[in-house]
Amino acid sequence: MTQRNETVDDVWDDWKDAVTMTRKELEDWLTTDESRSVGDSKDGESTGHEMGRRITTILDTKKSDLTDDDVAAMRKVVGYVHRHRAQGPSKDVEHSRWRYSLMNWGHDPLK
Repeated sequence: MTQRNETVDDVWDDWKDAVTMTRKELEDWLTTDESRSVGDSKDGESTGHEMGRRITTILDTKKSDLTDDDVAAMRKVVGYVHRHRAQGPSKDVEHSRWRYSLMNWGHDPLK
């Protein structure tokens, strides 16, 4: 189920650090024009926006009820957040496409 001897507990802990938005915050964010304005689109919805919808369902899942697909998605979110946090702009973080993209993935860098 996990890679490189990584346990579900490890993924869970990393996920809790990476996903800083609540389900409600993320659901509200995903309805905004700013949310829809960033990311690579396929069929009209960006990968990040689609993952944001997936994150909202995982946020309601108990660790003991996670599926292998949930854990894989969580690992993908953690990787994305870690990579993209290192690429932030030096000015106007609050209104940046960088922040908007991270927020689609459940991470608000201003929190």
